[in-house]
Amino acid sequence: MKTQDRSQRTEDRGQRTEDREHLSFVVLPRSSGRGMTLLELILVMLILSTVLAMAAPSLRGFFASRRIDDAAVQILALTQFARSQAISEGVVYRVNFDTRDRTYWLTAQKAGVFETLETEFGQVYTLPKDIELELEDMDQKDQDVFLAFTPHGTVTAGLIRLTDRAGRVLEVSCPSMTETFSIVEPKQTSSRYAAR
Repeated sequence: MKTQDRSQRTEDRGQRTEDREHLSFVVLPRSSGRGMTLLELILVMLILSTVLAMAAPSLRGFFASRRIDDAAVQILALTQFARSQAISEGVVYRVNFDTRDRTYWLTAQKAGVFETLETEFGQVYTLPKDIELELEDMDQKDQDVFLAFTPHGTVTAGLIRLTDRAGRVLEVSCPSMTETFSIVEPKQTSSRYAAR
C-alpha cells in the first residue's frame, strides 16, 4: 500500500510539472517597470489639459444655446399647465410677465382677485441674464402684462420672443385663442445681439 501511495505521489508530481510547463506559455513575462513614472503622469496630464483647453470654447457655446431652449420649454410648460388647470378647476389662470426684470409667474383668480399659486408652479421664474424677453399681442391691465387662460379652454393669442447673445431667436406662440402654445424657431436671427 505504501508503494502504491508513493507511485501515485510521483505521478501527481509529474502531472504538476507538466501543468507548470503548460502554464508557462500562458503567463506573460514580467515587465521591468512597476508602473508609470511621475514624468509620464505629468506628460499625460499636460496632453489632457491641452485637449480640454481647445474644446472649452465650443462647449461654452453649447451650454449658452441650451439656456434659451430651457427657458422656452419652461414657458411652454407653464402655459400648458395654466390651460389644463383653468379647464379642470373652472377658474381663470394667468401667466404674468415683467420684461424689465425678465421674470414670469403664474396666478389664478380666486374670489375676483388674482393670487399666486401655493404649488411649485407658483414661484417667480427668472430668465438668464443673456436672454432678452419681448412680448407681442398680450393682454394688459394697468402695469400687468399677461396671457389669460379661461375655463372654456380659450387663451390670449400672443407671442413670447426670446433672444440670446448669439442672435438665436425662439418664439413661444399661440396664433389664435383656441390653439395651444408651441415653440417656433424663426429662420432669421436677430441682429441686435449677433453684432456684439
